[in-house]
Parts: sequence; C-alpha cells; structure tokens
Amino acid sequence: MVALLNEPQSPFELACAAEVFAGARPDLPAAYDFEVCTARPGRLRTTTGPSLFVEAGLEALERADTVIVPGWEPPGGPVPENALAALRAAHGRGARVVSICAGAFVLARAGLLAGRSAVTHWRRTAQLAAEFPEVDVVADVLYVDHGDVATSAGSGAGIDLCLHLVRTDHGTAYAAQVARSMVLPPHREGGQLQYAAGPALSGTDESLAPVLEWALTRLDHTDLSVDRLADRAGLSPRTFARRFVRQLGTSPGQWLLQQRIDAARALLERTDLPVETIAARVGLSSAVNLRRRFRTALGTTPGAYRRVFGEARAPGRNGGPASLP
Repeated sequence: MVALLNEPQSPFELACAAEVFAGARPDLPAAYDFEVCTARPGRLRTTTGPSLFVEAGLEALERADTVIVPGWEPPGGPVPENALAALRAAHGRGARVVSICAGAFVLARAGLLAGRSAVTHWRRTAQLAAEFPEVDVVADVLYVDHGDVATSAGSGAGIDLCLHLVRTDHGTAYAAQVARSMVLPPHREGGQLQYAAGPALSGTDESLAPVLEWALTRLDHTDLSVDRLADRAGLSPRTFARRFVRQLGTSPGQWLLQQRIDAARALLERTDLPVETIAARVGLSSAVNLRRRFRTALGTTPGAYRRVFGEARAPGRNGGPASLP
C-alpha cells in the first residue's frame, strides 16, 4: 500500500491512512505494508509547519496493490502529469485507488471517476462537480466504494473509509480490533451524512446513546422493532425517527438491520455455529432471511463469507482486497 503525497501535504489526511493501515498494535498481526511516495522525493512542506522527508518517487506505485491519495492542496490544483500517468498505470494493472477528502480531484483528473459516483469534502462538492461534470458527485455521504476506486469525504470520513477497506479485506472482527485500538466506533456506513442536517442538540438528555447500547444487547429479540426503540427512548415513533436521522444520519430500521448483519459477520468469522443458529442470535429469525439480507448487503452468502474471513485465515500483507467466491 502506497500513499501519494503532494506539497503542501495535510498531515491529518495522511495520518488517517497511516494509523489505520500501519499503526503499531502488539495484539494484532500486521495486515499491510505501508509506504509513502511523491513526484519529487525529498523535503516536503506540510500545511501545519513541520516538513516531511519522502524518499520514494513514483516508482513505488508500480508495486502497490492499493494507492491512496490522502488529500491534495490546493483542492483542484495542478497535478504532475507523471503522477497522473502513474495512477492510471496502477489502476490499469489492477491496483485499488483510493482518495481522502480533496484527493478526489486527483482521481477525477486522472480519469478514474468518469461515469461514477464520488464524494469529497462537503465544502468542495460544487467545485468538483463544476470542474468534472462527467463525475456524479454525491453531496452528503461519508464515502463511496466501487471496489477498484473509492473516495471519502473530508478529514474524519477518511478514517471511516480506511476502516471500511480493512473490513472488506480482512473481515469485521479484525477491523473492529483496529477501530478499538484507535478508540473509534467500528463501523459507520458510507451512506451516512457527512454532518448533522439539523440544528445542534440542546443538551445531553437528547442523546440516543443509551437506547442504542440497550438495543445492541438485545439483537436476538425478534420483537426489537423501531416502535420498541422509540418507546424505550420515551418518544413517539415519529419524533424518535427524526432525532435518529439527525444524530446518526440513517433511519432506525436501517441502523438496526446493519447491526444485525455486523453481528452475523462477527459470528461467522469467530465461530463454527450453523447459519440457522447465527440467524436466531442476531434476530433475523431464519437462515433463509439471513442469507437474503446478507446477499443484499454484501453481495455474497454467509458460507462464502465464512470461507474467506473465518479466523483460520490470517491477514495477508499486500494491502489488496480479499476476493469472495
């Protein structure tokens, strides 16, 4: 895995990728080799003052299975032609190409986003859409992943995308351990909003955290409905749904289904329980329902997922995505 840097480089966007993919974790096997490169190796100014020293040039992209562009300053600014050519060549031979924040402008300039949906920082969506009308710019989501190309919104959403890629490559349990070591929630869906659409909450009493924590301990209850969650929160279903979307950027029903699917993924990775038993434990009633929901959400079956991500499978180090049968 190689990050393509530019001057002046934002340390935060680089750190998002470096910490997720290369952070030292004594209790976890390393899953990626991570390095950085730039079009002109040597001293590289940053946006915050201290400089970086980058030894590798664009030749590093020739051996990368994943290329990350962690921001680009100024957004929409010039990109060396040899860097664009190197990105196209990496993508052409099968490397996954990823951008964080304004790095989407670089992917668009390289032609990798034509005819596709993409996201960048919400302040830059209009600029990206104006400069690259062939790109379907999505205004509010955290990240968009097409498999071979992925883009994230600004700053912190880059961490969400990186954790999503770890989950795709090495499974839910491994990604959850990475997130836990970073003191972060293990999963935010790419379709969640970049920022709260409504006004700021007036006080902590409006937080839905207690009812969410309560729900996560009762996923096996098939009567755990949105109405029951609303009742637990002491709200009408309509008020609860509005507050839920405002705080989490998704609907209560979608959130609940995603938690059940994530719980099923963890059980498939860590246990040999039959699919029927797993379905009951996560509140999806039957193996048939679990398979249907699983295929809709992940494009594969529980059995195929277990064969790829079962704990007997040790993470590789090439930074490339796992392939599901």
